[in-house]
Amino acid sequence: MLAGIFIGSNMKIIVLSDTHGNFECFDTIVRNNKDADMFIHLGDGESEYEDVQNLNPGKDFYYVKGNNDYGLWSASQVIPMGIHKAFATHGHRYSVWNGTDLLAANAAANDCDIALYGHTHVRNISMKNGIYIMNPGSADYPRDGKPPCYGVIEISGRDVEMYIREVR
Repeated sequence: MLAGIFIGSNMKIIVLSDTHGNFECFDTIVRNNKDADMFIHLGDGESEYEDVQNLNPGKDFYYVKGNNDYGLWSASQVIPMGIHKAFATHGHRYSVWNGTDLLAANAAANDCDIALYGHTHVRNISMKNGIYIMNPGSADYPRDGKPPCYGVIEISGRDVEMYIREVR
């Protein structure tokens, strides 16, 4: 299987962000979702990302650079998800504290129907101008008074379903 290309019509994608050095929470999420087709980390977790990726050969992992990362990661990526495409970014360069208009516009400009971002540590699932939008919250240090969490995207053909799960 080529990265990002899936022959079957059903996909499960795990989306997480802002683990800030917490290897254990990231590793737990991966271990608890062994059936996932793809894992996307939306930044501020580069030290644990490479360790978790190396422990899970054969799985598709993606990473975008957060405002607290220093490696040579890309600030955004377009990720194929079957017939869908996701625009993934940390969010700090798209003024996400002020809303998701700029994020959704950039997703559309990149021919994406899904926009993924982190940075705020606040979970969000919404729709804007035909773009599915998700912030999985923080898997380590949420700022919304709720438990640490991550996102799940399930794709079946044209159908996209998004939800948030607590880290356990």
